This record gives sequence, C-alpha cells and structure tokens, in this order.
Amino acid sequence: MTMSLGHSINFKGHTPVWLYDYLGILEPKEGDELDLAGQKFIQRKGILRNQLLLSENQAQTEKIFDFKWKKENTFDSQASLSRMRLWLIERYGDISTADWLIDHGENPILIDAGCGAAMSTLELFGNLIPKVRYLGVDVSSAIDVAAKRFAERGLQGTFMQADINKPPLPINSVDLIFSEGALHHTDSTKESLLSLSRCLKKGGRILFYVYRKKGPIREFTDDLIRDQLQTMQPQKAWEAVEPLSKLGIALGELDAEIEIPQPIELLGIPAGRTTVQRLFYWHIAKAFYDNNLSFEEMNHINFDWYAPANATRHTPKEIQEWCKEAGLFIEREVVENAGITVIAKKVK
Repeated sequence: MTMSLGHSINFKGHTPVWLYDYLGILEPKEGDELDLAGQKFIQRKGILRNQLLLSENQAQTEKIFDFKWKKENTFDSQASLSRMRLWLIERYGDISTADWLIDHGENPILIDAGCGAAMSTLELFGNLIPKVRYLGVDVSSAIDVAAKRFAERGLQGTFMQADINKPPLPINSVDLIFSEGALHHTDSTKESLLSLSRCLKKGGRILFYVYRKKGPIREFTDDLIRDQLQTMQPQKAWEAVEPLSKLGIALGELDAEIEIPQPIELLGIPAGRTTVQRLFYWHIAKAFYDNNLSFEEMNHINFDWYAPANATRHTPKEIQEWCKEAGLFIEREVVENAGITVIAKKVK
C-alpha cells in the first residue's frame, strides 16, 4: 500500500509557520534569548540553540560530530548515499509504502532526533519529507549542515540545536520520531529513549537504531581506542584512525576466506565461513571496508564509531525492557551484528 501524507507544508521564509505555535512561543528575532521547557535558548542564524552547559562526555561528542558532519566529501557521494539508503531500507523497510503511515493523518510532525547532517532521513524518508512537519534536532552545529543540505535539495525543514536526552518539546505532541544511530551518543541511551517517548502522542511511532554489544575482544579494543582518542583534537583523532582504515582496506583486498570449525563461545565468535576482513572487523577491531567507497569515506565510518566519548552498546533484551518501560510496543525489530533497529508504537 502506498500512502500519501497530504499536501506540502507552507513556510514563511526559512521557518515553517507551525513551529512556534507548536512550541508555544512567539516568533523570536535573531539574537533573542528565551526559555523553552526550562532551558535557555538563543535564536541564531534562524535556528533555536540551547545555551546550557553539557556534560564533559556530551560536550566532547558534540565537538566530534560538529567536525565530522562538516566533512561532507566523506559521506555525500552517490556511492555512500546509495549504500546508506539500502541499509536503511533493509532494517526499517520502505517507509514510503508503509501501511502504518495512514495512522498519523496528513502532515504529521516528524522529529529527527540526533539528525546530524540529516543523511539518514533524506535517504529513508525521501519524497515524504515535503508532506511532514519536519524538525531536526541535534546537539551539534551539524544542524547547519543539515539545513544547507535540505536547501540544496529544495526541501523545507526546521532545525534546533538541543540535547535529545532532554528534548524541549511538549509531551504527547509528536506523531513520529526518527533517531538513527543517535540515542547511544547521549549521556544515557535509556533516558533519551524514555524522554523522547514522552513527547510521542499515544499511537505515535518511534523508529530508532542503537549499537549492539559485541564479543569481549572487540569490546575491549573499542574501549581502548576510544579512550585514547578522547585526549585528541578532532583532526588528530581523524588522522589517528587512518592506519586502522588502511588495515581494513588491506584485509579486504586480500580477499581471503577462513572456515571457523565450531563456535568459540568464550570469545563470542560463531562457526562458519567468513572473510578474514570480516572476522577481524566483527571480533577484533572495526576496520570498515567497501571497495565502492573512497578511503576518506571508509575512514569517516571508522571515525564515527571510535571518536565520540558517548557511544554505548546494548543488548536486545535491554532495548526490549526499555521500550516496555516507555509504553512502547515493538512492531519491528531487526537485530544484526552491528546494532538493533526498532519501530515501536506508543500504546500508553
């Protein structure tokens, strides 16, 4: 079933006319300061931006993503975007043909929680974006990149710089929340999920992806590398990851396979045939390889994993328990080595 979400949204200048009514505030002017849900905001470059101090880890994570998403040449090629779109559809399904869209009426509010440069939303929601009231929220100034990318595609959207662990949004007011790979980059994945869920209307849906916990060697290596990168400026951290990315390419180009005769339960390694690169990738250290991507694009993927201080990993059981606590019924769950993807409906 293909679902149309109604007519495109009318905008006033760069800002949708619905936003300030939704937030319950008067339209601010450039430089205006205001309170929003008990938090201090300032209007700058047409975007409301939180002025509150972040935790040390969240501040470092914000700095990393500010750096990463401004390197547009490392993620914006057709090969990179096509790869992302296919992976998103594998996990969430083709949203444009989802039967459940009809539940949310015309022009639903869509919150992109942890939008970054809005790469995932643009690829997954595509031509549905003009039919929703879109609000991209991110802790970093990557929202400026997202706004630019929307404009380049002739799409209208609005953006806010805020911590999704404490979303300054009215409770029970949102139709759809999309949070692709962002909840685990906050101070608390659980609290972010609970906080965002409170913003959902009853019957509203949240679509999200979080990292999955890996085997013991990979977990140890991930923490070891991540701890070392915390003391570096983003550019130095980017350069420090490059040798690992080069190793991933060398292993990939080796194109060698190995048969693991039986599960190594002590190390969380399953039996079966795999490439040497994937054995290293899943069970020793993340060294991504895709011969359709450039070196910079592959380094971007490894940097994205290792550089943020906040990057927790979870089990399916944890996610299921947290969804239940949040009053969410899981309609779709896809568990992979990399992570856990969920579409859940708020039932209470």
